[in-house]
Amino acid sequence: MAISRARAQDYAERLLSRPRSDIPLTLRRGKGGVTLLHRGRAVTKCHATQVGALQAGFMAEALGIEVPLPGEKATIRVPAGVLYRAVAISSLDLRRAEARIVLGQHLATAHMQRTAMRSFEA
Repeated sequence: MAISRARAQDYAERLLSRPRSDIPLTLRRGKGGVTLLHRGRAVTKCHATQVGALQAGFMAEALGIEVPLPGEKATIRVPAGVLYRAVAISSLDLRRAEARIVLGQHLATAHMQRTAMRSFEA
């Protein structure tokens, strides 16, 4: 069954409307691309194109994990701010120079948020 990016991102908006410090996510790679899931529901998707592969790689970097091999999945728990940046990265048109600047900011902020949350938990 195909996943609509618009419907997935509507769900992401609802999920992000309530800030949380520990959101369980699954990054799944299939024939159609890479999908980010929360409790089995799609939050966003990167299509199986050259741009989609770049988006998926940077989205995984923001989450602090590797893109899984085809047919596999990876799980992670992240704060809402990191999820917000991962969803934003999945929507960037990385063919544009301006998007690369925004990408750098999202990656830096996501890294900071992931490491800050670990230091609070320790």
